[in-house]
Amino acid sequence: MKSFCCTEKNKVPIQFVLKFLKLISDENRLKIICLLGRGEKCVCDIWQELKIPQNLASHHLKTLKDFGLLSSKKEGVKVIYRLKGKVLQKYQDMLNYFLTSH
Repeated sequence: MKSFCCTEKNKVPIQFVLKFLKLISDENRLKIICLLGRGEKCVCDIWQELKIPQNLASHHLKTLKDFGLLSSKKEGVKVIYRLKGKVLQKYQDMLNYFLTSH
């Protein structure tokens, strides 16, 4: 049986909330979300701004993209990443509901 939080009216599976919180609990991923909140960037800009290795930045970008929070496009040899605003808003709404429905 699935475990739900909040009310019966708008059930939010706890496992869904946990997956999202685990994803954004990584400091570098949260920083990437903040950076991309200011506009799209290539991995070359991201790793330099965060002062982390390029392969680590790419790993975090892939993780965020696989979860559905980012989209990417190729421009020449560069890959440009951007936040999916509507998806991020869905998670913000979910967390807001979870935290305020008691």
